[in-house]
Amino acid sequence: MHVKKGDKVMVISGKDKGKTGVILTAYPKKDRVLVEGINIVKKHTKPNQENPQGGIVSQEAAIHVSNVMVIDPKSGEPTRVGYKVEDGKKVRIAKKSGEALDK
Repeated sequence: MHVKKGDKVMVISGKDKGKTGVILTAYPKKDRVLVEGINIVKKHTKPNQENPQGGIVSQEAAIHVSNVMVIDPKSGEPTRVGYKVEDGKKVRIAKKSGEALDK
């Protein structure tokens, strides 16, 4: 996957197109990511120990990884991800600026 947990991404398609957020969780086997504040859905919950009242809870749902692009650390624009080998390690780089995405 071209993104990982903690990356700042922009949504490029769907109902939240143009919004940005940080990846909370990545699901590589399903090719999906959970982005903070994106794809909010309402979930109906029964009363339980944590929520004795029950009711409707808003939470993020996973979106497909192809619908997000990494934000370039230099320019702040969405960019594609490339790979380079530096010191024997594979490092992700931003295609627009050539800046390394992995710290």
